[in-house]
Amino acid sequence: MSPEGRERLSTVLLAAYYGLFLLFLYGPMIVMIILSLQDSRGGATFPARGLVDSFWYDDLGSASQAAVREAIGTSLVLAVVVGLVGGLLSLSLSMAYRRLGRFSTPLMYLVLLSLMTPGLLLSLGLLFWWDLLGLGTPELYPTVLGAQVVWALPFGFLVMLSIFNRYDESVEEAARDLGASAAETFFRVTLPIVWAGVFGATLFGFVLSWNEFERTLLIATTATLPIEIFSQLTTSVLRPSLYALGAITTVGTLVMVLVVTVITGLIVRRNTRAQARADAALAGTGLEEVTEAGSPAQPAPAG
Repeated sequence: MSPEGRERLSTVLLAAYYGLFLLFLYGPMIVMIILSLQDSRGGATFPARGLVDSFWYDDLGSASQAAVREAIGTSLVLAVVVGLVGGLLSLSLSMAYRRLGRFSTPLMYLVLLSLMTPGLLLSLGLLFWWDLLGLGTPELYPTVLGAQVVWALPFGFLVMLSIFNRYDESVEEAARDLGASAAETFFRVTLPIVWAGVFGATLFGFVLSWNEFERTLLIATTATLPIEIFSQLTTSVLRPSLYALGAITTVGTLVMVLVVTVITGLIVRRNTRAQARADAALAGTGLEEVTEAGSPAQPAPAG
């Protein structure tokens, strides 16, 4: 086989492999969306019946699905709080990590250790701890909130570490040399540079909380959406309305990520242009100062 033929064959094989990989990732979502579009005759497995219909989407608004709607609201509020708390803690921990010197490595391992803790064991340990303190039945806040923040924090911490690895500390030193206080340096210099990482850590916390099940199962007295879905799966026959719910949450999450990505790109582009204008202005100012000092910007014509 000629070199051109081998190159074409390798391209075809790599494209087929990539296509199979995408099918493995997104195939279950596509199947779920298809089965959610059945009419009242539809079931939980193929073949699909009565395509295309919104019957099961309408069923989510019925009285029988009131518990699901309440669980959606609970999970949404909890996910927002976990995202905000996780983003702030990730920022503060990453800044502490930069300043601890030789103690920074133990801190990193301690933070990442929670990734190795099985979720059910963490949930069970929190339940025993709550009982040991004699505080009665655990509530959604702060027990479930604490468990989910512990789970989301290492991911946000890793995001912030990747941001600070490319961070130039000389900009903070320059700000302090110009008379800025610690607070002014943080809010006007550090935060505008690393805000994308904080936003990413917050988004990580939101998504992880929205899908969290095992770390919440034993300690939540108020049903979150994953617990409510599990309860329906164990007490009744699987209905395509759950597929409709899954399609709504999946598409909603993808749209949210897309919107965040677009907004982040626009802000980064705006900041880049502003920085370019500032650099150009500084360059022009320096040139004028040199000219006023007696050194011409251009050489004088001969003669």
